[in-house]
Amino acid sequence: MKGKEADAKKSLKQFFTAERPDAYTLEDLRGILRILRSDEGCPWDRKQTFETMVPCVLEEAGEVAEAVRNQDTENLCEELGDLLFQVVFCCQMAEEQGLFTFEDAVDGISRKMVRRHPKIFGGDLPETDGNEGDLWERIKQAEKAKNHRTNA
Repeated sequence: MKGKEADAKKSLKQFFTAERPDAYTLEDLRGILRILRSDEGCPWDRKQTFETMVPCVLEEAGEVAEAVRNQDTENLCEELGDLLFQVVFCCQMAEEQGLFTFEDAVDGISRKMVRRHPKIFGGDLPETDGNEGDLWERIKQAEKAKNHRTNA
């Protein structure tokens, strides 16, 4: 079995090449991270923890903000990619530890966006003065109160 597994990893590694003619996908990025974090992967990537990733996430978020402030859309694309890498990296670590999956994170944020936009997706509308930010905050506070009661 070890030989077949090694052949599969070698084949997978050859699939990821800088000269690849077609565009990489989000699933490809996840595959790259699985390889980087594997026993045959990158020692630096393997030793990372959530705690060691905090400075990386903050740095990349700061670089996104800087690109936005500078109206540097070319650099913004690269920096958003770097920030996305940090998110996928943390999700990969969570999955390895059995905490949650990337899909769980995507599902959670998608559900939150739908809940917090009832004017768009339907649902109960709290009373507001017409300010969308106020609506967002009221929904957010209601969610926190509900979670607090559920966890208490």
